[in-house]
Amino acid sequence: MSELYDVAAIGNAIVDVISPAEEAFLTRHALDKGAMMLVDEARGEQLYGDMAPGVETSGGSAGNTIAGIASLGGRAAYLGKVADDQLGKVFTHDMRAIGAHFQPTPLVGGPSTARCLINVTPDGERTMCTYLGASVEFTADDVDAAVIEQAKIVYLEGYLFDAEPARRAFAKAAGLARGAGRQIALTLSDGFVVERHRAALMGFIDSQVDILFANDTELCALFETQDFDDALEQLRVRVKLAAVTRGAQGSVIVASAEQVSVPAFGVEKVVDTTGAGDQYAAGFMFGLAKGRSLEDCGRLGSLAASEVISHYGPRPQVSLKDLAAAKGL
Repeated sequence: MSELYDVAAIGNAIVDVISPAEEAFLTRHALDKGAMMLVDEARGEQLYGDMAPGVETSGGSAGNTIAGIASLGGRAAYLGKVADDQLGKVFTHDMRAIGAHFQPTPLVGGPSTARCLINVTPDGERTMCTYLGASVEFTADDVDAAVIEQAKIVYLEGYLFDAEPARRAFAKAAGLARGAGRQIALTLSDGFVVERHRAALMGFIDSQVDILFANDTELCALFETQDFDDALEQLRVRVKLAAVTRGAQGSVIVASAEQVSVPAFGVEKVVDTTGAGDQYAAGFMFGLAKGRSLEDCGRLGSLAASEVISHYGPRPQVSLKDLAAAKGL
């Protein structure tokens, strides 16, 4: 079967609201700095009303990754659920505007389109409060078999593990991908996802996942250890390929007996870490889809991450394709 896409992703379709915030804002609203927490619509409205002026942009972890793939010049497709409302129309327009394939069936008469309220403190750390809304109404019926079967890599967002119907959609997508001989990638997304769904995630990783993305905190949470090297060794025997990010320390890539350490690209100032992991995954998978070495994949991931942390917002503001060319990648 032909390969129309380098990467097809399934994730929570979310509109991000990103604002600068002082530490006092986090204290006032009892928010755990650096964490992602789920809120209901009423709590979301309360927080939104007290946030500083900011930027509203289509986001969601896997959606951000698809934006990075497109910016690198890759062929990308996205599957996610939006409502038949204004934010849903905005999200759909934004995905198509970057050149990604996105043909949703909007939800009618249910929850509104999801949004994530992101407060960024002066040190660049982001604290996220997410109203999942329509995004968790994604079901197996929303999985487009043609899209899955025609993608080199099928990328699944760990956040979707929080909803049982979406988990069944994961299983359907994984089955279609496996049947078509495609690679299945999973991102752990957040420590809270791992804590809530460790057993289910481990089962899915063992049975379906070819490529795993995680940061060091998520990886250690998965194996319930504080020893990063120990967690890495446990992961090595469970997946064919894994890329683990470590912030300023760069990333570590493991594949069977091979291990590659890739330094982070330096930036003049870290403005906002929102989307860093998403863009790392974009660069890495783009390189993988193009047959690049693991080191080059990691360097492309680090470069994409460095671009996104230098400004507000989770998606590239310059052409990653041009940036990679300028760096000899």
